[in-house]
Amino acid sequence: MAKTKRAVPIDPEQARLRVLKILPILKKTYPTAKIALNWDDPWNLLVAVILSAQCTDVRVNLVTKDLFKKYKTPADYLAVKQEELEQDIRSTGFYRNKAKNIRGAARKIIEDFGGRVPATMDELLTLPGAGRKTANCVLGNAYGIPGITCDTHVIRLSRRLGLSANSDPVKLEFDLMDIVPKEKYGGWTMFSHYLIWHGRNICKARKPDCPRCPIAAYCPSANRPDLW
Repeated sequence: MAKTKRAVPIDPEQARLRVLKILPILKKTYPTAKIALNWDDPWNLLVAVILSAQCTDVRVNLVTKDLFKKYKTPADYLAVKQEELEQDIRSTGFYRNKAKNIRGAARKIIEDFGGRVPATMDELLTLPGAGRKTANCVLGNAYGIPGITCDTHVIRLSRRLGLSANSDPVKLEFDLMDIVPKEKYGGWTMFSHYLIWHGRNICKARKPDCPRCPIAAYCPSANRPDLW
């Protein structure tokens, strides 16, 4: 029988204070932190984020290198048959559903938003394939509108740091919005980037490198395998 991991006690006020301690350290540690996906306009970012579902950013970037040369506007994705687009993105996995969502988003953007990716949460959520994670990613990175992107790294590190007990991305997002400064130290958008970079470099899923962690002094899970 698998051993049940102990939960990190959550104290919202302590969590808020902990965020203020770790944010400047993470900012100094990862001064070039940014989204790993390659993109050059809001539409391409939206496509890349849709493709990134259950796929590595490295693989997505390999695919979009040619994809963005072939398809430059939302209309271009509707000018070919779905089957052709499916083959172009096949290696990202779940390619049929992703192709359907990309084409659906392209059609709605053309018909309802004048060909421009919308810049509000409510409007982005009307696009096929776009949940809050995708919307926050587009808002924060393409439009400079603060948003917390709750990917697997953000979920894992938030629990280990005792910032939230929620693993549901939407519930976690709202928990973090309450304790993370919206704009200070880069705000919500950069907070996501910092945790993602830290999760990839130090606080890995199987075995975090606590001896090398610059925020270990503020982490209730540091050197505690029973909490990993």
